[in-house]
Amino acid sequence: MAVNVQGLSDNARKTAIAELNARLADAVALSAAIKQAHWNVKGRNFIAVHELFDTVFRNLQGHVDTMAERVQVLDGVAVGTVEKVAKASTLKEYPTDLTKAEDHIKAVCERMRDYGKKVREAIDTTDEAGDADTADLFTAASRTADKDLWFMESHLE
Repeated sequence: MAVNVQGLSDNARKTAIAELNARLADAVALSAAIKQAHWNVKGRNFIAVHELFDTVFRNLQGHVDTMAERVQVLDGVAVGTVEKVAKASTLKEYPTDLTKAEDHIKAVCERMRDYGKKVREAIDTTDEAGDADTADLFTAASRTADKDLWFMESHLE
C-alpha cells in the first residue's frame, strides 16, 4: 500500500479526491442556483430574502474554496469549470422561470437538503477510507448547510 506525503494510503487519497470533486461540483451548481434566486427574487420581504441568499452564497463559497484547496493538498486536480460542473453535479437543475420569494426559497431548500445529504455521505466515505481531515472538512460544510437551510426554511413558516 503506497503512502503519500500526508501519510494517507493511496486509496484514502484517491477516495477523498473523488468525493471532494463530486461535492465541489454540487457546491458550485448550488452556488449558481442561489445566485439565480438572488438575482430574480421578488415579493414581500424582498430585501430580507435577497440578502439571505447572498449570505448563504458567501457561506457556501468558503466551503467551495476549502474543498478545492484540499484536492490540491492531496495532489489532485480540482474540477470546477462550468462545463465540467454541469456534467458532474448530481443536483436537480434549477428552474429559471421563478420570481416569487417563496418559490425560490422552496427550490433552493430542496437543493440544499440534497447537497447536505450527499455531504454527510461524504463524511462517512472519507472517514472509512482513512482520511479524517477530509471527513472533518465535510463535517464543517454539513453544519453550515444545515444552519443555512434552517434560516431559509424559517421564511416558509
